[in-house]
Amino acid sequence: MFRYISFRSAMSLIFSLIISTIIGRQIIERLQRMQIGEVVRDLGLEGQMKKIGTPTMGGIIIIVSIILPVLLFCRITDVYVILMLITTLWLGCIGFLDDYIKVFKKDKEGLNGRFKIVGQVGLGLIVGLTLYLSPQVGMHENVEIQKNGVITEVTYSPKVKSTQTTIPFVKNNNLDYRSLVSFMPSHRTAATWILFVIITIFIVTAVSNGANLTDGLDGLATGSSAIIGVALGILAYVSSNIKYAAYLNIMYIPGSAELSVFAAAFIGATIGFLWFNAFPAQVFMGDTGSLTLGGIIAVFAVIIHKELLLPILCGVFFTESISVMLQVGYFKYTKKKYGVGKRIFKMTPLHHHFQKQGNAGIDALIQRPLAAVPESKIVVRFWLIGIILAALAIATLKMR
Repeated sequence: MFRYISFRSAMSLIFSLIISTIIGRQIIERLQRMQIGEVVRDLGLEGQMKKIGTPTMGGIIIIVSIILPVLLFCRITDVYVILMLITTLWLGCIGFLDDYIKVFKKDKEGLNGRFKIVGQVGLGLIVGLTLYLSPQVGMHENVEIQKNGVITEVTYSPKVKSTQTTIPFVKNNNLDYRSLVSFMPSHRTAATWILFVIITIFIVTAVSNGANLTDGLDGLATGSSAIIGVALGILAYVSSNIKYAAYLNIMYIPGSAELSVFAAAFIGATIGFLWFNAFPAQVFMGDTGSLTLGGIIAVFAVIIHKELLLPILCGVFFTESISVMLQVGYFKYTKKKYGVGKRIFKMTPLHHHFQKQGNAGIDALIQRPLAAVPESKIVVRFWLIGIILAALAIATLKMR
């Protein structure tokens, strides 16, 4: 039965749920005894001060609950699985250092932002160069057989290393990064892979930071990540099955089926953690968890050549990040032009905008809603938006 991806994925999901439930309670109690609690600043948000002292660094629960089932049920010699394990441990360590400095060194800024960026860039280099150099990595490009201008069959070329990626909503067309460096014909191959590595670094940095910004309400980042994990697992499975890939007219990526098992562990770990992290939270994941979740999602999408789906699939993370950039940019612009900085939202990241009471001496362009929205309602509504976006991302495989 271990030959079947479906069986191993189911077992991976079940084991990660069991492990997170069992160790979750023990880790929370250990964190409480060590007095590793969240330091909360009073920002005038509803229910915020009740979170003081809640154990943080709970991302350890997620990391352990992912790694153990993967070691048990994945083929750990698979290069894709190795990359996902490296990603989990790499960003887990960066997040752990950040939380450690905040909690034990009493430095609210945590790990210097430059070191975080260096760590994320380093991971992007490892992923990009491995996909370029490893002999295990390859894919079969679509070969369409047409009759009278109508596609009658989809077959595949021999296994090759490719820098193609799926474009959402565009029929019979993949984006090849080679086309972006056509002005360098004599060094086109090298330039293409350099560009691919740069794009990988950008995606890893953007998504991991987006997940980090989203982790501000009980269960928000955890539930959103679980929803994204389901969509990624489905995309990995159809990409690894030649029949489904041909039917959907997407790239066939042999070996990516093992990522479905990893995705199952990811989903189980996040759902298991949500047992403790749902409102009112018994534990926070901290940067240990949020950076790890974002990095896993980013690298997973790059491996299965679906990174251009991330703005849709990770729409919640993307919106949270954009809200912060708009807020900071507009504040600096108005301060330079008028001498007084103004805001677009009452507070960012965006989820805090809904927590903040309107018309309370806050100079913001958007005041709605005037009354603060309960935290649990904000989280559930963001989850619902995440489910819609995940369904849309999968549907783009046929909506072309």
